[in-house]
Amino acid sequence: MADYRKITEEPSLHDALETCSVTELLHKMNAEDRKVPEAVGQCIPAITRLVEALEPRFLSGGRLFYIGAGTSGRLGILDASEIPPTYGMPHDRVIGLIAGGDRAIRKAVEHAEDDTRQAWKDLQAFDIGENDTVVGIAASGTTPYVLGGIRAAREQGLLTAGITNNPGSPLAAAAEIPIEVEVGPEFITGSTRMKCGTSQKLVLNMISTALMVRIGRVQGNKMVHMQLSNNKLIDRGTRYLMESLGLNYEAAGSALQQYGSVQKALEALGKKRG
Repeated sequence: MADYRKITEEPSLHDALETCSVTELLHKMNAEDRKVPEAVGQCIPAITRLVEALEPRFLSGGRLFYIGAGTSGRLGILDASEIPPTYGMPHDRVIGLIAGGDRAIRKAVEHAEDDTRQAWKDLQAFDIGENDTVVGIAASGTTPYVLGGIRAAREQGLLTAGITNNPGSPLAAAAEIPIEVEVGPEFITGSTRMKCGTSQKLVLNMISTALMVRIGRVQGNKMVHMQLSNNKLIDRGTRYLMESLGLNYEAAGSALQQYGSVQKALEALGKKRG
């Protein structure tokens, strides 16, 4: 792509960083970080398009896959891993895949991202089908692992999206729905774990959270399907029931223990009161 410009590799707007005090460094970083939410906001039409296309597929049993390498892959895995405890979804509905496999989550695997065929092989291990959605994440928009996976998925008729920080990238061209978050040059030239990574985290939050709300995993503004896997979450669920049903703490806690989830307790006790 002759006119393709890699903003993510352009020189930082800040220089002589080694001469700055700690306070100066932090203020400069903060000034750059403030640009990220505005850039994400410009992408809401594209994110909307993705969630609206994803929702019926997901309700039909389809899954949401994130594919990425390095920081991008780790962020996809992070978002996917938080869906079961937060919304009570099975672990196999939102899935994050990283170039190099699970060992790459903690330690970089050399050249894993350079294989254009591996992502599709990784996806095929999950018996991927027409109702599934694949979102590729790559700050540069050129990562071979991601590009290969998105191209193959789209050729097979799956819904595809690409989250990138460079406009007009190969990933944007390959995906059905391009999400191009232009955050500008990084504070440390080329260090895309910074603003680019932050923008990707925000976009992933928006995709998965909006989807969970739309499919009924939130009531009002409460996580009524969350897994009650520790004392903090049990306390949170108890307080949800107190607020919703007018119970005292002990009664709400007993109801939560009896029915096993906030949603089931609300349904059972709501019917009794009705």
